[in-house]
Amino acid sequence: MSQFDPVTGRLVLALARDGSIAKAAEREHIAPSAISRRIADLEANAGVVLFDRSATGVSLTAAGAAYAEGCRRIFREIADLETSMAEFATGRSGQLRIAASSSALSGRLPELLADYAKQHPKVQLDIREAVARAALATLEDAQVDLAILADNYDFARFDILPFEDDHVWIVASPEHPIAGRIAEREPLTFDDVLHYEIVGVHHTGALDRLLHDAARKAGRTLGERVNVESFPSLVRMVEAGFGIGFLRNSSIHLLAGTDLLYTQLQEDWAKRQLVVATRKTAPQAASVKAFIKLASETYRPIP
Repeated sequence: MSQFDPVTGRLVLALARDGSIAKAAEREHIAPSAISRRIADLEANAGVVLFDRSATGVSLTAAGAAYAEGCRRIFREIADLETSMAEFATGRSGQLRIAASSSALSGRLPELLADYAKQHPKVQLDIREAVARAALATLEDAQVDLAILADNYDFARFDILPFEDDHVWIVASPEHPIAGRIAEREPLTFDDVLHYEIVGVHHTGALDRLLHDAARKAGRTLGERVNVESFPSLVRMVEAGFGIGFLRNSSIHLLAGTDLLYTQLQEDWAKRQLVVATRKTAPQAASVKAFIKLASETYRPIP
């Protein structure tokens, strides 16, 4: 094989994460044809096929999975070396790279970052919004220093700390049959509302995954009459009478100015949490340690 090319290595990881040349091209700001050409050249030089191509996208072969893991290891070692060397440098202001889910960005993270920026004005902030799975993949690939996302993922390869409680709430219009029980502040469980039509949101998102997992364990399916792509849209559709909805604590502010009723789900699994995830054994720059310290000191659990 020829000398390792970090640009092509990043593209291999982007394709492994997205499973689509078009999506990877958009994310990496490069033409799809350029990605295809780079991967084809890499496969020709290596003498192996790294990706299976199909009409629905691309997926790693066994050789591709081994190559991708090698790329991750190289990028992690480079990132860790740069972090270690930064401790010896003088005049370095540092940087803080965060991959955050929409839950985190609609919760306390923006205000926390504002406080952090005041305390560390010379630190360069790089904040990337990503769905939870992509945020973890970006962290594993050493493209960010930490990720903030929901706690219902596999964190075996990461260290985690609590960041924000983000419990699940039931939302209904005043005309809905369940509205009376909400108004009377009756405790409601998932089983109490499973037979109603719901407004679904963000398929493959953390909340969607949490709800469908709970329904599957209960031996039921969710009756999703309509599906939307954003929580503001969910609020509007619930207002219009298309069913009940589920919101996270960090999205309850979207109900301001509406007459919708809401209450927390009672199950333990609905008392979800956002966490800060970092790579195990990875050295941390002073800028990263300072953010984690601030996040821990200002974390306030919901009673």
